[in-house]
Amino acid sequence: MLLREIKSVFHQELQAHYPKTEIDSFFHSFVEEFLGLPRFALVMHPEFSLNDKEKEPFFQGLWRLKKQEPLQYILGKTDFMGLEFKVTPDVLIPRPETEELVNWIVNECHSNCCNVKVLDIGTGSGCIAIALAKELREATVHALDISTAALAVASENAINNGLKVDFLQADILDEDKVLERFGDASFDVIVSNPPYVRELEKEEMMANVLDFEPAEALFVPDSDPLRYYRAIVHFSRKSLSKNGHLYFEINQFLAKETEQLLLENGFGQVELRKDIFGNFRMLKAKF
Repeated sequence: MLLREIKSVFHQELQAHYPKTEIDSFFHSFVEEFLGLPRFALVMHPEFSLNDKEKEPFFQGLWRLKKQEPLQYILGKTDFMGLEFKVTPDVLIPRPETEELVNWIVNECHSNCCNVKVLDIGTGSGCIAIALAKELREATVHALDISTAALAVASENAINNGLKVDFLQADILDEDKVLERFGDASFDVIVSNPPYVRELEKEEMMANVLDFEPAEALFVPDSDPLRYYRAIVHFSRKSLSKNGHLYFEINQFLAKETEQLLLENGFGQVELRKDIFGNFRMLKAKF
């Protein structure tokens, strides 16, 4: 079967679900992944032909795309901060907005001191912790998550990228156990992208997120949407070093409420930042 014929099938089968440019992107990603060819291969070789074994992963991927499964899960990987990360349904797919948060931390640390102690709470795939370990070579980086499955993915990502992160299985809502694990340790940077999507926001979300990404890493009760922020703030009051900073990725609809939570708990120099889409998405504070 000709490769260009497979491309036509992709457009026929997916046009009801995705725009043309996105279908093209899916197809070219498969060409790179399954054939090891550059994206322009079809232009150079319009009569390129595939045998049955070669075309099979294309049609398996097509079937999964029709179900609106994210491309990153189909390929089993994604890019974040110039690094390749394994992703499975046990972890959220890293977002560009989170890269902005990491860059903010990196720039602040480079402006002051690179030899810092970092804790990433709710690490998921490990993208924040591992990217910080790459960018801040003199930093000591720790990360925790409640999910053992997520930590297995994160540990593999650290190894695959040749970076050292100390991973810990723990629930930040059980503060006493977390404090017991770290003892008198203090951190110069505590960062978290915790669950923050309210149940009421589900109706506005795409099926590729709702049906495939881990709900426990996304959603919080409508009655207590800041539960993780509150726990992390309380922990940070005890575990931040002098002049240490707390960084959050936040729900754009709860920016002011999150800021107020920090102010009420003795934090100052609270700074909100917008992401590339113009939404309040990041926050930094000093205790």
